[in-house]
Amino acid sequence: MKHFILGTAGHIDHGKTSLVRAMTGRDTDRLKEERERGISIESGFTWADLPSGDRVGIVDVPGHERFIKNMLAGASGIDIVMLVVAADEGIMPQTREHLNILNMLQIRNGIVVVTKTDMVDGEWLEMMEESIREELKGSFLETAPMIPVSSVTGQGIPALLDEIARMTAQLESRTGEGFFRLPVDRVFTITGFGTVVTGTLTAGRISEGSKVTIYPDGIESKVRSIQIHEQSSEFAIAGQRVALNLAGVSKESVHRGDIVAFPGSMETTMMLDARMELLKDSPISIDNRDRLRLHLGTAEIMCRVVLLDREELKPGESALVQLRLEEELACRKGDPFVLRFYSPMITVGGGTVIDSNPLKHKRFREDTISDLKIKEQGEPKDIVDQFLIKNGSRYLERKAVLTEIQIVEAEDYLKIIEGLRENEKVRTITLGNEVWDVHAAFIRDLGAESEEILNEYHLKNPLKKGMPKEEFRQKLFRGEKGKIQEALLELLAEGQFLRMEGQLVALLKFQITFNKVQEEISAFILRKLKEDGYSPQKYSELESPWAKDKKNFKAVYQALGERGDIVILDDEVAFDGGLYQEALTKILNVLESSGRIQLPEVRDLLGTSRKYAMAMLDHLDKTKVTKRVGDDRVLN
Repeated sequence: MKHFILGTAGHIDHGKTSLVRAMTGRDTDRLKEERERGISIESGFTWADLPSGDRVGIVDVPGHERFIKNMLAGASGIDIVMLVVAADEGIMPQTREHLNILNMLQIRNGIVVVTKTDMVDGEWLEMMEESIREELKGSFLETAPMIPVSSVTGQGIPALLDEIARMTAQLESRTGEGFFRLPVDRVFTITGFGTVVTGTLTAGRISEGSKVTIYPDGIESKVRSIQIHEQSSEFAIAGQRVALNLAGVSKESVHRGDIVAFPGSMETTMMLDARMELLKDSPISIDNRDRLRLHLGTAEIMCRVVLLDREELKPGESALVQLRLEEELACRKGDPFVLRFYSPMITVGGGTVIDSNPLKHKRFREDTISDLKIKEQGEPKDIVDQFLIKNGSRYLERKAVLTEIQIVEAEDYLKIIEGLRENEKVRTITLGNEVWDVHAAFIRDLGAESEEILNEYHLKNPLKKGMPKEEFRQKLFRGEKGKIQEALLELLAEGQFLRMEGQLVALLKFQITFNKVQEEISAFILRKLKEDGYSPQKYSELESPWAKDKKNFKAVYQALGERGDIVILDDEVAFDGGLYQEALTKILNVLESSGRIQLPEVRDLLGTSRKYAMAMLDHLDKTKVTKRVGDDRVLN
């Protein structure tokens, strides 16, 4: 069974908690103050049973700007987010801040839920949906499903649950591999049981009776019991909301932001090396040693930002930094984080941990920056992965790649490639003795470029079925030649970035379309050729009624030929497409039975003149269906 965490995000009073109640029948506002004020202060937790039979954990985060720190703690570990937007108000300031936070936390799967639809009419709802979609352009939710609901009437709730089920079915759930790690977001006591901590299990697996350490204070404990969705369980794995009853630990000794993990599996630190990004819409720039509020996992700690490679970090820029912390923290390489300014309390950026326990660095040291960039690329598999992404356009054969990546042995490289292939990140192309490992990200980039080239071609040539393949190759590969190019085109077709038909290339969904005048010409040509049968008018005779619009006539005539509606035999003669197929079938039947056919037989078979029969046979020779042997035609 897959395990996922579903989270809410959005502006205060946009109906997040009511939505969760409508989905589950349970109220996530557990504090007296929350119920009295009608707003969420702390994150609430529950679960939902999906139509698929799976169950997802739900984190309902507060929307008020004063409780963003609580929202951040709750958002840690979310797999899928429901961005909640009220139909009567639309995108609001906290919606935007939550969206920025979700981006920084590297959450990439989501649904836009438009609530309170019972309070607006259909026209307003349609306008609001368009406005929301416009606001989300450029974000990871730009093309996300948008589902209108009413938590009051229940309208749209079944559709929302179906969409969540569909999305979870497509996602790869976390595994129980790796060291167990549980960032703590709640601590409480139960009479007769003792201290209980809750959180989203972000990695590994934990069982009853396991020994654990609470970081950063290094408190040792033992797991007495485990609950998942208020039900006892002997174990828990990554991707689940978990409650652990810990032995020999007081409530006062554990805090939100702590991490429960296996003994010796983590180290505490007062510094982090990281890649930091400042939001494009950040109202401030960051100077060296500016003081910011760091949110990592469920922890919130003040820190100073040491800029290692510049004097100032401007909105929209990223930089290598060292975060000097004011309290100890435990984390791992690759953990995402969010940074907020402490006054005013606004989200300004975030980033990813490169080294979770570094030495203190001096600024502008080339060796330090170089080392950080290597660490940033990760383990050998990450280095190979990144190398193939960045060097895709060089079309390096495997031997050349191994020469350039000297820190990875050939045997290890092959194992890494096999793993990347299994995860569908790499495609391997073998041509003779040469092998290329092509990254899926490069194929996607090449696909995007292909779509741009073909879209431009189709706009300029709306009546042509496709772009000549050689012309397309020249543009896509910038004139370079190589054996791998044809194989790459096949991968692009397989990935549905384009379609190839003979020597033509086109966008997958492109179709020749006519304007009003062209439609009239098309209808005329098709009608006349069908009426004339196997003795059609010559091109010049067909064109005669359209003498004032010869250019349009020629374009439509050729387009019908490319589309297959007519078959152009030579400069003067064309058959209706259906009639051509009938003629071809008759001729092939004779060839298959007798092995040969002559011009008089074709003339009699089609009930036409020698001229048209000859045009048909010459066309079959030209398209290599038949070949001429003396006076006979035989199958080619």
